[in-house]
Amino acid sequence: MSKEKILMIGAGRMAQAIIDGLKHADFSEILVGNNGNSERLEEVEARFGVRTTNQWQNHVSDQDIIILAVPPEAHEEVLASLSDVIDGQLVLTVAAGIDVKYLESHLPEGTPVSWLMPNTAASKAESMTLFTLGHHVTDEHEYYIEKILFSIGQFKKLTEQQVHQITPITGSGPAFVYRFADVLIKEVQKAGVTEVVAKQLVAQMVKGASEMLTSDLKCPQDLMDEVATPGGVTEKGLQVLDEHNFDQMIQEAIRKCVDFASGDEE
Repeated sequence: MSKEKILMIGAGRMAQAIIDGLKHADFSEILVGNNGNSERLEEVEARFGVRTTNQWQNHVSDQDIIILAVPPEAHEEVLASLSDVIDGQLVLTVAAGIDVKYLESHLPEGTPVSWLMPNTAASKAESMTLFTLGHHVTDEHEYYIEKILFSIGQFKKLTEQQVHQITPITGSGPAFVYRFADVLIKEVQKAGVTEVVAKQLVAQMVKGASEMLTSDLKCPQDLMDEVATPGGVTEKGLQVLDEHNFDQMIQEAIRKCVDFASGDEE
C-alpha cells in the first residue's frame, strides 16, 4: 500500500472522482478539506471512508501531496493560505486555466507543482487527463502524479501551452459528444421506444465507435468510408453534415473554448 499522505482541498464532483480512484489505487492516507461545507465533508467521509477537516491549513505540514480541486476563482485565496504553511510538498491542481506558471508564482520558490486536466469520465476511471510539470518536479514526484492519474483513466504529459490548447477537446469535448447523443436519443424515441432503450442503443453505438477508434489502425476517414457505402444511406447523411459545415462548426466551438479559457474572447 502507498503510504503517501494526500490532502484534497475541495470535495466536489471532480474531487470525489479522484478520491474514488485514489482509494482503488491503494492510497490509504487521504484527508479531505474544504472552505466550511460540513455537510459535503460528511457525505464524502461516509461514502469513501476518508478523514475530513474544516481546518485543512492545520494539516498541511503533515502531508506529502496536496491536490487543489476548487474552482479557478478560489485559487488565489487558497494558494495564499497554502503559502503560509507549505514546506516543499507537491501541489497539484485540476482547475481549468490554473497552469504551472500561475501555481509557481503564487507559492514559495522551489515548490514542485503540476497542472492536471482530467474530464468527468474520471468518475468511471475513464478520463483522458492531460498534465504538465513545473520546474521543481522530481522523477519521484512524477511517479506519484502518474500513479494518481492512472487511477482515474489514461493520461498524457504535454507542454503547458499544449494543455491550454487541447483541454477544450479532451475536457469540453465530452459535452459535444453528449449533445450529439441527445439528438440521436430523441430521434430513436420517435420510433416508439422508451428513453431508456433509446439511450442504451445510442450509448452502445458510441462505445463501439470509440472502440474502433482506439483499437483500429485506420484513421477516422477510413472508418467513415467503411460505414458509408458510395451512394448509400450513410453517405446521404454525411452530405447533410457537409452542407451545414459540420466540420467548421466543431472547429469554431473549439476555438471559442480556447479563446475563453485564455481570456482572449471579445
